Amino acid sequence: MSDRHITIMEAAARVIARRGVRGLRVEELAAEAGVSTGLIYYHFKDRTGVLRATLGFINDRADRYTTEREPGAAPMPARAELSHRLLLELQDDPIVRENSTAWNELCASAVFDESLRTDLANATAEWSVEIGDLIAEAVPSAPPRAARAAAERLTALLEGLSGRWLAGILPISHARDLLTEAIETELSRLER
Repeated sequence: MSDRHITIMEAAARVIARRGVRGLRVEELAAEAGVSTGLIYYHFKDRTGVLRATLGFINDRADRYTTEREPGAAPMPARAELSHRLLLELQDDPIVRENSTAWNELCASAVFDESLRTDLANATAEWSVEIGDLIAEAVPSAPPRAARAAAERLTALLEGLSGRWLAGILPISHARDLLTEAIETELSRLER
């Protein structure tokens, strides 16, 4: 991805997080990114192309901030990695907040905009598989289907907690506590 493309995607995530999907205007995005509207259309064809690309961008960005480690850091046991990775989605960091806001906004928009559904479903399925793999590694005796179901429950819960945190319905510390309890409950259940 070129530097200009990254600049446009960062600007799109900011605009969506600030104004919502309905508030995203190509002209405003171009101004935010410091490029012409023609360049936006050149790269993305239309507004839907911008939304779909932004979904991919924020998904990749979340993957980076939840999986990157210090150089030379020892690998974590799967159980710790699972908790670590999920809890990094609930941190009061400007990029995480922006990413989570944009993700929640794109999810809500997919209810009305069918063009986003496939990309959203694919991104969600990928995330669920990654988390399911960590669960299976943490509890090797768990049947694969049960590990996948636990992953779906945990990722769905995380999305709901994220939305409540962003809406000011619950403090981030409480959201993190609830998620930690849910992770332990799911793993304990699978260990039986």
